[in-house]
Amino acid sequence: MRYTKEERLEIGRKVYEGTMSRYEAAEAYGISDDTARDYMRMYRDSNSLPPKSSGNNTGCYVYKPSESQPDISDYESMTKKELIIELIKAKVAEARLKKGYEVKGDGRTKEYILLDSSNTK
Repeated sequence: MRYTKEERLEIGRKVYEGTMSRYEAAEAYGISDDTARDYMRMYRDSNSLPPKSSGNNTGCYVYKPSESQPDISDYESMTKKELIIELIKAKVAEARLKKGYEVKGDGRTKEYILLDSSNTK
């Protein structure tokens, strides 16, 4: 069946909020369970909601920044040189996250934190 975007978001809301499991939604709406999961993700992304825990311990982690993100007013008061330094820090942090680790502290107190305990090879 074809569903409108609003209908898809409604199905996704039910799955996201736990009113229905994705398997129940699949049976009720005549779609596959993967499609029901996709609708839930569509709902979650359109409302900027955090991912839901599946309840099983699969070793997957959701990244939560340890430091609060600066407000736009913080950037407005910076000089060009300070903005460039912040941009470089953000790119380095992004590259580290893609590789699966985060760094806290600096110098001798630097600590490497693995975001996933599974083997990366």
